[in-house]
Amino acid sequence: MIRVLIADDHAAVRAGVRAVLETSDDIEVVGEAADGHIAVSQARALAPDVVLIDVRMPHVDGIAATEELTQLQIPVLVLTTFAIDDYVDGALAAGAAGYLLKTAEADDIIDGVRRVAAGEGVLSPEVTRRVLEHARSASSRQDPASDATTQIERLTPREREVLGALGQGLSNAQIAATLFVSEPTAKSHVSNVLSKLGAPSRMRAAVIARDAGLA
Repeated sequence: MIRVLIADDHAAVRAGVRAVLETSDDIEVVGEAADGHIAVSQARALAPDVVLIDVRMPHVDGIAATEELTQLQIPVLVLTTFAIDDYVDGALAAGAAGYLLKTAEADDIIDGVRRVAAGEGVLSPEVTRRVLEHARSASSRQDPASDATTQIERLTPREREVLGALGQGLSNAQIAATLFVSEPTAKSHVSNVLSKLGAPSRMRAAVIARDAGLA
């Protein structure tokens, strides 16, 4: 059972999100919070598997709360109305594992919670392109010795397949199905790829894959 804490300053939104999540047999909403300060306090007390949090809230906003929550080793999935660069960048820099918009379908929100609980990342399609562009821009400013070709040469043939799958934005379960391996094996391959590439996230690995034409 995935235990979720919902943080949003609108009671009606919290109720709606709770109703969506509780249609799933493997998700339990264990608490609600109306601002970031309460969210952190509730998270300390309840130890949820995922905190689903809005960006704009009174007192302590979602980005500041996300930074505190990730320091507590509690995964955060942002669910907000705003696809603004500053908010996206701020949330991901604070350690959010995912960023979804409230226009997402119910199934996508449920899937996002499951993926974040499993240690994966998730982004709404509306924000994926800008995140990739920012990451690619940062990559272009790095030392040429660390270019994609040099990094990929460190990978085994199987790991290159996994990198290509990451470039397509596949989850661990989807990688396992594509490569006909178990999900734990896929997860292990992903960890090895990130380690060998020196990539801090799946998103960074996806940029490397796309730059190298593997996606």
